[in-house]
Amino acid sequence: MRRSASLYPAGAQRPLGVARPSEFARSSSAGGVSAGPAPSEPASAGRRPGASAKGKHSPKAGKGTHKLYGNPARSLVAFGEMQRYFSIPGTGLYQGEPYSYLWPFSQAFAATVSIALMPHQSKAQRAADLRELHTRIYGLGRYWGPAGQTLPGRPPAEEHSEGEEPVEEPSYTATMPSYNGNVVPPGGISYYDDNEWVGLELVRSYDLLHEQPLLERAEQIMAFVMAAWQTNPKLACSGGIPFSDSPNNIDRNTITDGPAAELALRLYKLTSNPAYFQFALSAYEWVRACLLQPSGLYADHIRPHGAIDQTLWSYNQGVMIGAGALLFQATNNGLYLWEARQTAKAALSYFTLGRLDSEIPFFPAVYFRNLMYLDSITRDPPGPRLAQAYVNEAWMSRRLSDDLFVFGSPPSSQLLVQSAIVQIYALLSEPASSYF
Repeated sequence: MRRSASLYPAGAQRPLGVARPSEFARSSSAGGVSAGPAPSEPASAGRRPGASAKGKHSPKAGKGTHKLYGNPARSLVAFGEMQRYFSIPGTGLYQGEPYSYLWPFSQAFAATVSIALMPHQSKAQRAADLRELHTRIYGLGRYWGPAGQTLPGRPPAEEHSEGEEPVEEPSYTATMPSYNGNVVPPGGISYYDDNEWVGLELVRSYDLLHEQPLLERAEQIMAFVMAAWQTNPKLACSGGIPFSDSPNNIDRNTITDGPAAELALRLYKLTSNPAYFQFALSAYEWVRACLLQPSGLYADHIRPHGAIDQTLWSYNQGVMIGAGALLFQATNNGLYLWEARQTAKAALSYFTLGRLDSEIPFFPAVYFRNLMYLDSITRDPPGPRLAQAYVNEAWMSRRLSDDLFVFGSPPSSQLLVQSAIVQIYALLSEPASSYF
């Protein structure tokens, strides 16, 4: 069986440019901060003392600033270049066709929140971080589509699973408001996992800014997700959340249900609404019942007639680790912690650095975030060590001389890649209690 083509928009990873071998860095740093060696990294990986990063958004040294080193500094360096190369001034948006799809935007949003939560920054840097966060929130609003809007479908995928006919997705009318995959107008299909990524970051932004509209919008996303629960008894393994709100899409995924459980549990903690807890439990238990494999790892998705795509991705394991950890914290039931640890054990055995390096960095970023969150509860630190080794290697082999990170063959710079690297460095710099 051929692997299905990605269900994400084809332009979601739109490269800025292809890297030439001469452009790769051999040493690097940041103006105003020291991006010296990270923990357990060779000294040669640090930038030359006194060298400065390019770009008006890069951190600058000045009166009253604090010097940051290692992971915090590298996170700021990568974030500064993300803003310099991908952002469109005055819009709150990023480059795409003409704007990025919501998927990479959601990860740039996550990177911005993570930067704003990083401790030990100067007052000036903290103020700049909060301005950037408000800018992301403004840009995010450009993707919001109300109920009743007519949305374009899309032509059939060029690749499809053996034995299945390609399906054209016609235009349709949205029944609930959500974040569309494209800037509105014209808008487009809404992807449930992308909305969940955004919802989690809105909750983190609410924790930081205490602005009620952020919580209200996260609850609107949760309503959109909960309404998508599949109750058709003719579906194999009835239940679960589909990949998108297109009427033709009824594959149900680990990556739509795991983050849904996480978002519901975060909202349950903030609102004490029992409906959120019950939905989180349903989504978590559905994935375990329908997509957990004998290996202890989670498959990608199940089709309407029961065929399972058994592709193993690190982020699928991550979201179920995180959901189990959050369920444990909500209930104090040790079963959920045990299940999270069993998934982590299987994932750590399977996802070597080599396997993680073969995935787009967005996937490991989600995996590390959840693995390190579990580690903060169990006080068992394999997650931070693995994440550190991953970004150490990225700093040495995937970084260009202008501090853009590249991925793919040929290596190209992408918003989705840069924002993932920012997140991993930032997550290594802040307490795990701020991850959700």
